[in-house]
Amino acid sequence: MSVDRRALASALWSRRFIIGVVAIGLVAAGLALAATPRGKTAAATSKPVSSVAAAQAARKYVYLTFDDGPSTYTPQVLKILRAYGARATFFEIGQNVARYPYLTRQVYQQANSVQNHTWSHPDLRHVSAAVFRSQVQKTDRYIRAQLGYTPSCLRPPDGSTNKQVTRRAAALGKKIRLWTIDTRDWSRPGTSVIVRRALANVHNGSVILMHDGGGNRSQTVAALPTILRTLKARGFGFTTMSCT
Repeated sequence: MSVDRRALASALWSRRFIIGVVAIGLVAAGLALAATPRGKTAAATSKPVSSVAAAQAARKYVYLTFDDGPSTYTPQVLKILRAYGARATFFEIGQNVARYPYLTRQVYQQANSVQNHTWSHPDLRHVSAAVFRSQVQKTDRYIRAQLGYTPSCLRPPDGSTNKQVTRRAAALGKKIRLWTIDTRDWSRPGTSVIVRRALANVHNGSVILMHDGGGNRSQTVAALPTILRTLKARGFGFTTMSCT
């Protein structure tokens, strides 16, 4: 009988041990479930956050924009952008697209954005509805013939806009896009001045205006490497503008 009692006691102890382990597991599972946000599984919440994704989310960007091209200065601008791994948005004049169609293709093939800057650079505030439509749509046709898409952004020449310009642009499927930093490089103030103006008040989301056409742009070309190098050193990336 003593042997049977010992065996019975051992069996009872094992059963209690198993029950205890199961109970602990259930409690732990309940605590984990309570800590899981509603609508998510524990597997989803335990997934590690990618350090690359976090870095990308925290990265700062600026929009480099070039007006009035394409021109013979455009290839120089493109070469510098490529050297620094930068992309930009080119607001092109339709007449220049017609004159240098291969440069428009080159801009696009280098992963830049090409957008509408009217056919002949008029002040859109002072043209008729018919002229407005012609200025925009004719440029669209020439860009589309080279790139296969229709620009969705419109930059009025000299930034001259009002409610009527915005309304007419919207009727043609366009959104107005201006800038936040004007280097006034068109006036050829000197390379160092262009650099200083481009960098003075730059912040995340800044839109920097420069020119690759409309005159002698040698100062802009000379200033661009310093601008790009400094922006990269400050942690900025470069992205293109979209109006879709």
